[in-house]
Amino acid sequence: MSTDTLPAREAVAPAAASPARRRALRSKRRREALRTLAFMSPWLIGFGVFFAYPLVSTVYFSLMRYDGLNPPAWRGLDNWTYVLTDLPKFWPAMQNTLWLAVVMVACRVVFGLGTGLLITKVKTGTGVFRTLFYLPYLAPPVAATLAFVFLLNPGTGPVNSLLEAAGLPAPSWFNDADWSKPALTVLAVWGVGDLMVIFMAALLDVPKEQYEAAELDGASAWQRFRYVTLPNISPIVLFAVVTGIIGAMQYYTQPIVASKVASGVIGGSGQTFEPGYPDDSTLTLPQLVYSLGFGRFDYGAACVVALVLFALSMTFTALLMRRRGGLIGSGD
Repeated sequence: MSTDTLPAREAVAPAAASPARRRALRSKRRREALRTLAFMSPWLIGFGVFFAYPLVSTVYFSLMRYDGLNPPAWRGLDNWTYVLTDLPKFWPAMQNTLWLAVVMVACRVVFGLGTGLLITKVKTGTGVFRTLFYLPYLAPPVAATLAFVFLLNPGTGPVNSLLEAAGLPAPSWFNDADWSKPALTVLAVWGVGDLMVIFMAALLDVPKEQYEAAELDGASAWQRFRYVTLPNISPIVLFAVVTGIIGAMQYYTQPIVASKVASGVIGGSGQTFEPGYPDDSTLTLPQLVYSLGFGRFDYGAACVVALVLFALSMTFTALLMRRRGGLIGSGD
């Protein structure tokens, strides 16, 4: 009889042990999940406090009438309608921001890459040239902008004096709506030392064997640059473009300082200033956010402009990340 019941007991034992094994596996997974959350908690807290909560609050206040003093009142899409159709400064600010994001970023990347290439080819005095090109980047933005406004002063600036002496036309720069954004671009290119250092590090990392093989195949200097250098530094080019566009979307200090100084309004009691001088040509979306929120206390409209700015940044970044091969070519 014992021999007949023994197989049945042995068959029941694994079945009885399986629930305990499952409970042990669930407990192990729970401990691993808690351990992972503990390691991720600094990032999760920072993400929630400094990104998720501000973003949700911005969306919320964009649908409200709120002046910072009285309780928020529901307004629906009226703020969006006001900003997109009735706010006269929105579209000039949008056009200026997009112009800077395309032209200024492209110039900075081209000049940064060109300067990096130039310094890597210099045989003697590399440290001196690297320091000279990098120093302008260390200048405080306000001080650099003030210096450029005085250098490009249409009446007394040395730049226009040199242009007139050479028989060339002398623009009004920050006092001319057609030349204010090019002047800001010149200022941004002057401080291109950060990109120069990044591109130099990438260029020095390109394998020399590939250059030697290209020379043996009879490739010209342009072909070596096009088919050897660019494919190797393409991630750095993409990084420079994406971070440059994000920076252009946050461009605030230089245009507002330049417009204030060029217009003669440099602060003081009793003075009022509308950003964008001359003729809204230096007005950017970050300036509009500040003007609406802290100048007119219309936080609802300011949140709408901030969300538009966020959507533009995300759109540019997503397009560049998806089409990164077409940005500079695949090299095939």
